[in-house]
Amino acid sequence: MSKQPRKQRKFLYTAPKHTRRKMMGVSLSEKLREDYGRRSLPIKIGDTVEIVRGDFKDTKGKVESIDSKNYKVYIEGVTINKVDSTPVFVPIHPSNLVLIEADMKDDMRYKLIERKE
Repeated sequence: MSKQPRKQRKFLYTAPKHTRRKMMGVSLSEKLREDYGRRSLPIKIGDTVEIVRGDFKDTKGKVESIDSKNYKVYIEGVTINKVDSTPVFVPIHPSNLVLIEADMKDDMRYKLIERKE
C-alpha cells in the first residue's frame, strides 16, 4: 500500500468491480449502527438515504441507481431541470450520505451483517 497520491488515484480509477462495491460504502445512522453493530454498509438500489453535505443537505430519498464507474449515487427527488425543463438526477458521492433504512430483501446482506456480529 502506497501513500503517494498518484498511486492512490490510480487505484481508485483502475479498481475492479468487487473492490468498487466496498468503496461505495455509506455510513449508517445511529439507530442502524446499534441494530447492526457496524458503521457502514455498501449501498444498494432501494436503500433510503439522507444527504448530509452539499446543496441538497437534509434531503431524504430512495436510491434510484448507482454509478460504480464514477462512484456516484442517484437519489429519488434529487433532480435539477435542464434548460429545456427536463429533470436530470444530480450525482451524489456516497461519502455525503447516511443510510437511514436498509433494503433487506437480499439474503447476502443478512449474511454480511451476521458475519460481523
